[in-house]
Amino acid sequence: MLENVIEFFRNLPAKKCATCGDTIEEQHECYGNHCDKCTKL
Repeated sequence: MLENVIEFFRNLPAKKCATCGDTIEEQHECYGNHCDKCTKL
């Protein structure tokens, strides 16, 4: 069972920034959808 969960997360595609479309360098399962340069804090 644990192997199925691990495979699920391994097979997630790389996330893309919702603004510029660049690949986000973070875990694919996180909730953020903007890259560092497009994030306005």
